[in-house]
Amino acid sequence: MAKGVDRQGSITGKDYHDPPPAPLIDPVELGKWSFYRALIAEFIATLLLLYIGVRTVIGQSVSTDAANPCGGVGLLGIAWAFGGIVFVLVYCTAGISGGHINPAVTFALFLARKVSLVRALLYMVAQCAGAIAGAALAKGFQKTDYQASGGGANMLSAGYSKGTGLAAEIIGTFVLVYTVFSATDPKRVARDSHVPVLAPLPIGFAVFMVILATIPITGTGINPARSLGAAVIYNEKKAWDDLWIFWAGPFIGAAAAAFYYQFIIRAGMAKALGSFRSGSIQG
Repeated sequence: MAKGVDRQGSITGKDYHDPPPAPLIDPVELGKWSFYRALIAEFIATLLLLYIGVRTVIGQSVSTDAANPCGGVGLLGIAWAFGGIVFVLVYCTAGISGGHINPAVTFALFLARKVSLVRALLYMVAQCAGAIAGAALAKGFQKTDYQASGGGANMLSAGYSKGTGLAAEIIGTFVLVYTVFSATDPKRVARDSHVPVLAPLPIGFAVFMVILATIPITGTGINPARSLGAAVIYNEKKAWDDLWIFWAGPFIGAAAAAFYYQFIIRAGMAKALGSFRSGSIQG
């Protein structure tokens, strides 16, 4: 793989380029159609995520009873449905909006200065609105079965403390966001640019694996918009009482993953300390 060449024609030693940090406030993007196209893409993608995910949960509930306990797709099928649709949606929207589909992912990328504050906030609004619309669409097909199956809402399972549920959401979101940063790292993207599915695939698999690990505890949120959309349409006290777990946990996990990847894996802390020491010596 060829090394990079700067404007003077000298070899830089890098075959990839880190994008410049996004500005905190970027009013210019508000005047671009590409920005609103990205918002629409996030809205539709999150709508489809909720529709496919919740419909799978309903199908599992309807197909399974005491006489036929193996009639549905099972927890493995639910994990495959969510992981698979995330893979598809990230692949479809990555070139338009970045394929966030999750306020926790957007928050982590904002902390890493990969998106502006304006974009991050409006992405989250679009994602939450899309999630509510997707859950409503799923309910519209089978209202009775929707309520009976719990509406796909995230709720803490019996026998687990709120602390356990919060920890499960933090760790699960850490795994997801860590995977997002790794899969979209500029160095990795430059190396694997000839295989475009390599970024969405591990992200979908991360969702799949996390669901298998945490669905017995919380039903697996790791996406505040997904949890909010299902809670709004299901509209039962238990779902509302537990909703804070599915917002606090993912945001904490996302922030931890962003810090870990940017400052430890990408050696951001070491670079910052090196710059500080060089400045002190020169001073």
